[in-house]
Amino acid sequence: MKIHAVILGAAGYGGGELMRLLSGHPNIVSITAVSKSHAGEPVWRAHPNLRGFVDDEFHAEVDWAALKNDGALAVFSAQPHFELAKQLAGLESGWETAGIAERVTLIDLSGDFRLSDAAVFEAAYGKAHPCADRLGTFVYGLSEWNASGLRGATRIANPGCFATAVQLALLPLHGLDLGFLAVSGVTGSSGSGALPSETTHHPTRAHDFRAYKALEHQHQAEMEGLMQGLGITAQLSFVPHSAPLVRGIFATAQFRLPEGMNEGALRHRFKAAFQDAPFVRQVGGSPRIASVVGTNLCEIGIAVKGQGAVILVALDNLIKGMAGQAVQNMNLSLGLSEQAGLWTPGLFP
Repeated sequence: MKIHAVILGAAGYGGGELMRLLSGHPNIVSITAVSKSHAGEPVWRAHPNLRGFVDDEFHAEVDWAALKNDGALAVFSAQPHFELAKQLAGLESGWETAGIAERVTLIDLSGDFRLSDAAVFEAAYGKAHPCADRLGTFVYGLSEWNASGLRGATRIANPGCFATAVQLALLPLHGLDLGFLAVSGVTGSSGSGALPSETTHHPTRAHDFRAYKALEHQHQAEMEGLMQGLGITAQLSFVPHSAPLVRGIFATAQFRLPEGMNEGALRHRFKAAFQDAPFVRQVGGSPRIASVVGTNLCEIGIAVKGQGAVILVALDNLIKGMAGQAVQNMNLSLGLSEQAGLWTPGLFP
């Protein structure tokens, strides 16, 4: 299968990772990078690592009619929150006019279509949704949970990076009453995007460690939605932290084992849940961010003492938590090998 890729918002970190991964994907035959702020500039100006791999310039807009050729069309939106929601009707009208609507698979990396309820969305993101009638029309793209639903899907909402890490920790706990679930997550500076602010600019955080958005991070709504879908009963307390890292997420989920469950039963659940998940590695002891940075892999570890249990998760926020999972979802949607373009070890040390 030939696939033509279009990346909206290609100048950011997520767009750069998409181009890096797609440039080595065996089915990708063209990449169109879209960025109004960088239009006319070579791609390597924003992403110097792509010099010689993506020899093109950023485009201000897409000539959809020029893409009326053989093959599938994968459109990735790596734009900030609310942007795709504002543009969706116009994009779909343009695809209809160009005669390519039936060939488009749209994958959104923002939070615009992750939630299905308008009130929940507004509470999580602080603004009303620009096209609330389209909420619930995108398939939620947590690959390890919804692979069957992603096959053939043409509108996919990529999960948030924290949500991906925490939800992978929770998947094997389906149907359990956990009571109180305490989750902490640590992320690197790249998770805040390419434009620095006072609290996200790396020099201001390189020797610092702090919590932010405690108990009110927007990804908690995604986590609670999945918990409901899995039949997990628990009061979720999520506290994210800003760490002196560039890449990586490390999440810790703590709870008490339900009555009648022991460590062996818990570990069996995790083994069964991920036996067919190529990107999830179960490790003894603690996972390590250094083992997964640069990859679409996620490492999960378990610790149990008495009735106290801890699930530990490490992944690369820009890949498994963003661009890599988007490519994984594209692969599932188009019937390709889930690992196509993604199967690579990390960098160590």
